[in-house]
Amino acid sequence: MQAFWEFAGNFWWLVFPLMGVLGMVGNAWERGARMRHKRRLEVMHAKAELKAAQAAARGKAVPAASLPPITAPTATAASSQGASASRETQVTQLERLFATHDAVTARWLEYELDVAKIIAFPAMSDGRQPLTAAFLRAKRIADGLRPASAKARLPKEQLAEYRNAVADFEVAFDVAERDARRLRDSTFTDDERKRLDTAKKLLTVAIDEAATPAERQLAYRRVREELDGLLSISDEAIEVLEKKVMLELGPVTSSTTVTDAAAPPRAEAPAAPELIADPLPAPKRPSTTPPPGATWPVPSRGNGDAPGRVTHPKPHR
Repeated sequence: MQAFWEFAGNFWWLVFPLMGVLGMVGNAWERGARMRHKRRLEVMHAKAELKAAQAAARGKAVPAASLPPITAPTATAASSQGASASRETQVTQLERLFATHDAVTARWLEYELDVAKIIAFPAMSDGRQPLTAAFLRAKRIADGLRPASAKARLPKEQLAEYRNAVADFEVAFDVAERDARRLRDSTFTDDERKRLDTAKKLLTVAIDEAATPAERQLAYRRVREELDGLLSISDEAIEVLEKKVMLELGPVTSSTTVTDAAAPPRAEAPAAPELIADPLPAPKRPSTTPPPGATWPVPSRGNGDAPGRVTHPKPHR
């Protein structure tokens, strides 16, 4: 015992290397325990999948497995995913990819056609931004690889290429949108930001139903002037804005319609009188028979007189 304490007193510094060795041994044992636990989980999942497959083959309901999730993909999970992907038809995969592709395109058009969003998030319409340019490149690639229809027969390589292009397109849009919402108008100068604020306020007046038509038209022209040379707005976005302004102004009537509306109402023509069964007697005409004792002038037909000359007979004495 005395010899042990003498050794410990002379070589006490060996405690530090021994502590390091013991720590390494403990870490190795812990890693081994984690690996053993992970393997047990893989075996349990494999048994559960086998039971589920057997139950599905017999046509029974598959109970939900209450197993802890596995963080890393296992060989069994990878094989099951490959089997499920092989069972999925190509038409179903293309329909799902088309839905994702169209959804991302619709989200992008909201920024491309809405002038209010263009003013609020100008980076989404600025191709000079690196992330926006990357998104536009991914969109062009995905549009170019898109098949004509979901029923098109594609090789596995081409289908995988289109699937990757759609995934890149979706991720690039999400990244560009987050960056645009973070930047907003920070890339503009103070004067340019004032112009953007003015255009935003005028745009509110241009589509406001409470404003008069003259005020809306003036606000629309001022918006175009403020954004000229500041933001790149597509013709489609201008057309959509014009439709909104005209919708608030109401339908435009022609000059003929306005004149007719302003003219006083015309008096309606009286209805035709109904026919009377017993009409009134016609007025009496003067009689051509001379009254008794009267002598009428007789036209002369001879004696060389001019035609139409009237002679009166001489009275007898």
